[in-house]
Amino acid sequence: MVAPILRIRFLVLALLMGAGSYQAHGQGTLSGIVRDSLTREPLELASIFLASTTYGASTNDKGQFSVRNVPAGQYDLIISYLGYSLYKRTITVGNGPQTLDLQLKPSTQHLQEVVVRPGSNRPGDYEKFAETFLGRTVFSRQCRIRNPKAVYVQYNADRNELTASSPTFLQVDNAALGYRIKYYGLEFTLNFREQYMSFYGWPVFQEMKPRNERQRQQWLQNRQRAYRGSLPHFLRSVYLNQVAAEGFLVQKMRVVPNPRFPRADSLAKALRQARHNQPFSPADQDSIARWTKVPRAFSLLYTAPRPIDSLRETDSGRVWLRFRDYVQITYRHEAPDPNYQPVRPVGAPSLPAPTQQVSTLMLHPLRAEVQANGQLLEPLAVFTDGYWGFEKMGEFLPTDYLPPTSAAPVR
Repeated sequence: MVAPILRIRFLVLALLMGAGSYQAHGQGTLSGIVRDSLTREPLELASIFLASTTYGASTNDKGQFSVRNVPAGQYDLIISYLGYSLYKRTITVGNGPQTLDLQLKPSTQHLQEVVVRPGSNRPGDYEKFAETFLGRTVFSRQCRIRNPKAVYVQYNADRNELTASSPTFLQVDNAALGYRIKYYGLEFTLNFREQYMSFYGWPVFQEMKPRNERQRQQWLQNRQRAYRGSLPHFLRSVYLNQVAAEGFLVQKMRVVPNPRFPRADSLAKALRQARHNQPFSPADQDSIARWTKVPRAFSLLYTAPRPIDSLRETDSGRVWLRFRDYVQITYRHEAPDPNYQPVRPVGAPSLPAPTQQVSTLMLHPLRAEVQANGQLLEPLAVFTDGYWGFEKMGEFLPTDYLPPTSAAPVR
């Protein structure tokens, strides 16, 4: 059975989470020394962390560090130190100790970056970036960017695109989940013409100190709520072969291009160009309104649940997410955030308040390997839309977050 045909708009949300894959068993200890690559002198108070996790340390006066009890697996090791280039290296942590001798290169661009940077961000551009980056969920409203001057926001009118970057890091305090997040190497893009958003970087999570036991318990509950129904939750359920048991309904979706769209879009662009810097007549306005209502594509939803073997592939203990076209994923154990409102098709009546979390997922390759912690080996292998496109920094959890063993949903 095919569901009614609707207009669909896709949003790309790409979080470069770092490698962040780990095995279910085994722990290791990372230790070593951080030096200047030229002088070989040890560097004190350098920050070492494993991207997208809560694991990290600082060097002592001899440049030494130690990070204990790290789950075995592959990570992106990041080192930050003022006056030096950001150090990035993929490492594999095994069972037992591992010693590293790390060398940082002085940043020849450091002074130049300070000199050539333009003036302050335009308030409107920065506010649009902050709203999009943090999100509009209840938890996102409790997030604050603590160093706004560390981010450079720019709007390109020709591409109709907003970009943001930071030469150091962007710090976000999430008072809903109790995490302080430092986002290194931020590269943010919001394209209004193509209707997509993406951001990349290497975040590090630090536990905030609760005021009292009540706040600590609230943070634990909020973290569980943020995890329930999320993309990592779904991927972990795929890895464990527990998709239905964890409350997910997966259905096949096809997106079919509308053959009428190219001509309608071409006519609208031609009329706008012909009336450049001139007012539209009532007839022009009617034509533009009619052409812009023509959808780019239609979505066809197959109501039967997809069997797990059409989504999941295994080989020698490894697990892949595998499917063609799109899938619609509904999480049925928790209501959507009160601020969530689905995208309304052009010309359609107002939609009722949603009662379930409904997302759309598409794979770039034919398959993508899933890790035990609910992360993809290649984080940019998927497009997300719908509810997962709505959730942002307010629901951002470290990859080493482990939900309670109880499967009971938080309501």
